[in-house]
Amino acid sequence: MDYPDITEKVCKEILSGKFQRGILVCSTGIGMSIAANKLRGIRAALCSDIFSAIRSRRHNDANVLVLGGDIIGQGIALEIVKTFLTTEFEGGRHLRRLQKVHQLETNLLDTQ
Repeated sequence: MDYPDITEKVCKEILSGKFQRGILVCSTGIGMSIAANKLRGIRAALCSDIFSAIRSRRHNDANVLVLGGDIIGQGIALEIVKTFLTTEFEGGRHLRRLQKVHQLETNLLDTQ
């Protein structure tokens, strides 16, 4: 299975509004992170610890969690997933920053 194919399927479901968040897993998580973040409106975060999962949600409003199956064990992976799914976005100054990221996406598309 090629990771871009799975990445596209999961991310399209999020972008369509069917799901709010998604989880992707490959050996390191790097390829899926790169592929997912190519899609406008996707904010994929590669997390290998709980702290990163918390920050990905609170500060970046990540809508896709990416895990490296060969990097982390099953126990920590389950804790990261639980944390990612239950942590809310803080908004505030982080919302302003996300709006700037969205503007970067828009500007880049306009120049191509």
